[in-house]
Amino acid sequence: MKLPIKLIPVILCLTSLTALSQSAETEARPVFEKGQAQVVKAFNNNEDWIRHDLWVETDFNTDGDEFMDRMHVSVTRPQQTENDGLKLPVIYVTSPYFAGVAGNVDGLFWDVKHELGELPSTPRVHPEVKRLGKRPIISNSHIKKWVPRGYIVVHSSSPGTGLSDGSPTVGGPNESLAPKAVIEWLCGKRKGYTERRGGEEVVAFWSTGKVGMTGTSYNGTLPLAAATTGVEGLEAIIPIAPNTSYYHYYRSNGLVRSPGGYLGEDIDVLYDFIHSGDESKRAFNNQKVRDTEMKNGMDRKSGDYNDFWAGRDYLNQMPNMKAALLMSHGFNDWNVMPEHSYRIYKAAKDKGLPTMIYYHQNGHGGPPPIELMNRWFTKYLHGIDNGVEKESNRSYIVRENASRQDPTAYPDYPHPDASMVEFSLFKGGNTTGILKVGKPKREVEMLIDNVSKSGKELASSDESQNRLLYVTQPLAEDVHISGIPEIEISVSSSKPAANLSIWLVSLPWEEGNAVPITNNIITRGWADPQNYKSLTKSEALKPGKFYKLKFNLQPDDQIIRKGQQIGLMIFSSDQDFTLHPSPGTELSIQLGSTSLKLPIVGGIEAFKTKS
Repeated sequence: MKLPIKLIPVILCLTSLTALSQSAETEARPVFEKGQAQVVKAFNNNEDWIRHDLWVETDFNTDGDEFMDRMHVSVTRPQQTENDGLKLPVIYVTSPYFAGVAGNVDGLFWDVKHELGELPSTPRVHPEVKRLGKRPIISNSHIKKWVPRGYIVVHSSSPGTGLSDGSPTVGGPNESLAPKAVIEWLCGKRKGYTERRGGEEVVAFWSTGKVGMTGTSYNGTLPLAAATTGVEGLEAIIPIAPNTSYYHYYRSNGLVRSPGGYLGEDIDVLYDFIHSGDESKRAFNNQKVRDTEMKNGMDRKSGDYNDFWAGRDYLNQMPNMKAALLMSHGFNDWNVMPEHSYRIYKAAKDKGLPTMIYYHQNGHGGPPPIELMNRWFTKYLHGIDNGVEKESNRSYIVRENASRQDPTAYPDYPHPDASMVEFSLFKGGNTTGILKVGKPKREVEMLIDNVSKSGKELASSDESQNRLLYVTQPLAEDVHISGIPEIEISVSSSKPAANLSIWLVSLPWEEGNAVPITNNIITRGWADPQNYKSLTKSEALKPGKFYKLKFNLQPDDQIIRKGQQIGLMIFSSDQDFTLHPSPGTELSIQLGSTSLKLPIVGGIEAFKTKS
């Protein structure tokens, strides 16, 4: 059929517009404004996303069969990477949690009600994880945030979880080498397959070979694990509340200590919690890892640091790391405590790596603002010169009661203007002793251990024989603490072993559901007096003999308000964190040989109290 002449130009125009629209869509590319990747309309329709899975072959075999372990990997990418030859960088997230975890059944955790240096009489329960692993989608996390901004998002299940081969090791070498293998596949240096056994080869032709990793908690640990292998292609990581040392997670200065909220958890509990892999391989894995390596190495009797724990401390593997690091954590994270992030941040900075750190005042988890993450990945994955690595401010701290999206910028953490101010203790600790700058007297005060008394109860009581409390005069001005407080203490015990717990608090203690935890608890610390010489060897205490210990409290950055008092509380068993021995152990403290050092911005000149 012939068309009327007068309609031809209109149709030609419409045809041209359609062609232009199709061309614009097929040629869609990442867009950047103010140093950040922007949402691109052509990438934003999730119905157009290509989603597929595969297995990447590793160089290790940890589940006892005849095959090298293969890791289950899923990919989410814009359709333009399939049809338009578009290559994009990758945001990679790996986890042991994606396929489900064990339920919190009775007996999963260690019984903590026993004397120090002993084990409970009742064995732990070992629940089976009901596997939820499926294909082709392992997880939907992060895809809505990053795919529309011009990234490919990749997920994988950790060894021995979901549809990945192998065994969980909770910090063992395979947990570092597994994401390393996936990154090598993304960079064209390793083979992937369509099936767990055999299968056609899958090539990541859509990847630029630039990879960034992020995740929270265990999922934040694994980016660091991968980075410490030195794998080429991993350009930047953003760990959020990462566990950087399983010793520091389950022990404190030689003391057996639980992570907050999980009393009685230890590394073998976490193993059972995540073991969602092939049911037919679990018996072998359990015998080899949980019931041999972990049982022989974890040492719940002494709490000493040994080769088992050293192999699960990523600080020991930092020499290999090359990736740019943006660290994120909460100062009131009593699960994965803030020392985990700071120790790695400092080591990376000392290596000369690009580093930045973000801290907020809340608990576990909490990523940096999207603008900060975006600029970090834009610089190191897309290669856009946005100057993020040249900024004079390297730390972002969310101030008290502020939104996590509105941090305050500082030159670094700890604050460069902070210096240590040393405080001495003066008698009266069973009621309220004095904490002040000055020469202490040679006096001894005593407390009696009683784990039935909570830390909150002890800190808010006017009088208690179960703790020693020393407080400053009310503050005449706000005091900004920034850094790692140190405690030096001379202590004796009436028994060969004792828990030692330290709380730094802001008083008066404030009550109410709306009161932030930062209004009361500044920071905390724990130690085993048996490890007064070394973390690697405990020594039974001689009753009545004084031993000197020196250790750090958890890092903090907090402004203590004018009118408040800073209190140092010394007690023995911490109801929420330590073992629960029978009450009655007596601890004596030599005040003249005990002191607290606080990192105060402005130093001694900035510390003013009301007379």
